[in-house]
Amino acid sequence: MGRVFVSAQEVAERAGVSRSAVSRTFTPGASVSQDTRRKVLEAADALGYHVNHLARGLMRNESGIVCLIVSEIGTPYRSALIRAVTQQLQLSGKIAMLINTDRSDGSVDLALRQAIRYRADASIILSGLPDKRIAQLCLNSGQRLVLINRDDDQEGPLRINLDDAEAARRVLTAFVRAGCRKLAFANSEAGTPSLMAREAGFVAAAKEIGLEVTVARYGHTGYEAGRVLAQRLLTLPERPDAVFCATDLIACGFMDAARRQFSISIPDQLCVAGFDDIEQASWASYDLTTFTQPVDEIAAAAVAWLSSDAAGARQERVRLHAELVWRSSIRGG
Repeated sequence: MGRVFVSAQEVAERAGVSRSAVSRTFTPGASVSQDTRRKVLEAADALGYHVNHLARGLMRNESGIVCLIVSEIGTPYRSALIRAVTQQLQLSGKIAMLINTDRSDGSVDLALRQAIRYRADASIILSGLPDKRIAQLCLNSGQRLVLINRDDDQEGPLRINLDDAEAARRVLTAFVRAGCRKLAFANSEAGTPSLMAREAGFVAAAKEIGLEVTVARYGHTGYEAGRVLAQRLLTLPERPDAVFCATDLIACGFMDAARRQFSISIPDQLCVAGFDDIEQASWASYDLTTFTQPVDEIAAAAVAWLSSDAAGARQERVRLHAELVWRSSIRGG
């Protein structure tokens, strides 16, 4: 049996009020007496009536739907960002529609085009991996667009980035103060703007004080990459005494391999830093010095811009600061 939809007129008849009174009752800020509101709400509850916000929004050419375009959903940082963004969207009365871009086939384009057919108002690209043509498709469909940790050059979207180069300089300072001189950077092969900015910033900062950095990259941005990179870097003739890992997951894999395969003591023989401050970074087995991604600030900035009347009127950029969290993986912290 199909679902029976209750109309506002049926609610009005049961409550003994006008159709417009029902509409005013469910419109925030509209004028309606307490007695009328009580009658309408009681009738709506009895009949199982719910306002069709999608239909109401489409009349105003707004659906309230925001696409979250994201890769690597299973990583701790990404899931934390999704949680923060969806909470902000819900508080602002919007609905999130998730599009997973881990697959490289046509399913991503199909999912996004389906979202556009549902009249999604906006999209937020939450990572650097999705292809730039996806961002362009959003803009071409008239959507408002927020780019997080990306360097796309299209006009129109809000760009939210961290000062990754500044963070890299702070790590270098910490390593030098700990007496480290043989430096390495452990990265994945993802090549996202944020990962490459950390790498470039670390290498540049080291060069300014006359130090060289050995850069190694491998695979996807995860634990396995860290394990493999440890095997590569820690078997070099000049073994590093400090490693800045592009993310905490890479750092966790690196630290486990360093201790278990090479019997290296951290931080006595090797200092390690990461980035993201995922939950695992605070575990006693890692106690990793890292940077906190300000996910709540990122989410608030994105949703506030999408909710403002000026959103999309001009190109904007927001640059946020990542706080350094000192733990015991660097000497002297």
